[in-house]
Amino acid sequence: MIVFDSFTLDRVPVGDVTLRVRYGGDGPAVVLLHGHPRTHTTWHRVAPLLAERHTVVCPDLRGYGESTPVPPYSKRAMAADIAGLMRTLGHEEFAVVGHDRGSYVAFRLAMDHPERVTRLTVVDSVPIGEALARCGAEFARKWYHWFFFAQPDIPERVITADPDAWYGVGVRSTPESMGEENFADFRRAIHDPATVHAMLEDYRAGLDADRANDDADRAAGRRVTCPVQVLWSTRDDMEELYGDLLAVWRPWATDLRGGPVESGHHVAEESPEELAAAVAEFLRS
Repeated sequence: MIVFDSFTLDRVPVGDVTLRVRYGGDGPAVVLLHGHPRTHTTWHRVAPLLAERHTVVCPDLRGYGESTPVPPYSKRAMAADIAGLMRTLGHEEFAVVGHDRGSYVAFRLAMDHPERVTRLTVVDSVPIGEALARCGAEFARKWYHWFFFAQPDIPERVITADPDAWYGVGVRSTPESMGEENFADFRRAIHDPATVHAMLEDYRAGLDADRANDDADRAAGRRVTCPVQVLWSTRDDMEELYGDLLAVWRPWATDLRGGPVESGHHVAEESPEELAAAVAEFLRS
């Protein structure tokens, strides 16, 4: 069961979208950004732990969950959504934690809004521009979905024909592993054709606008100026693909730290205490 009892569930208009968001706790603000194909409820085991010392904000990203599915889906647009959301909720400065696709939004927030972001934690990712620049046969084999999702129309047809099969419902994704309410929220999302389309548009933007923005930042020598924490799951494939993840991130950050978390890919669901402890320590440091 989701332990969001003391959190407020709201729908907040921000520019051209309305974001579904849950927030609670007290103290310095931290926003948690989910990955694909999850919604904000993926954080249900982590958010209450961080809320002991922080105001924790958990939104559905643009097009995901029950947030408005409307273009554009670049990480720059999604980051602007979150910056606007936090201002609406009264937080001019905040830390940001992002997992998977949410980590790209978190990174773009720190790059585009450096005066707002106090700390950045990314989980299971390297910048999109770095991933594509380093793309080889092993990446293409293991992360083929990046390129399949980028194709027009066909991915929508394949996924919506049987969302449960595509997303491993009952195999990789179960009520037991995810928590019943989180599982139900995830399953509603993947059965909504508009949400599926929006999630695919997120990936299409990754190979286009997002890569261009990362490459422009790298060419200009721009870096994240706040402290950066990089975490990765030991039972995911990040180390196999990139070796030393801190080395990949080092050109992008002026203050970098991090390390592994014993977990599979969906770390907020599989190892919430370890993830919350690592983030909490970083926020205190």
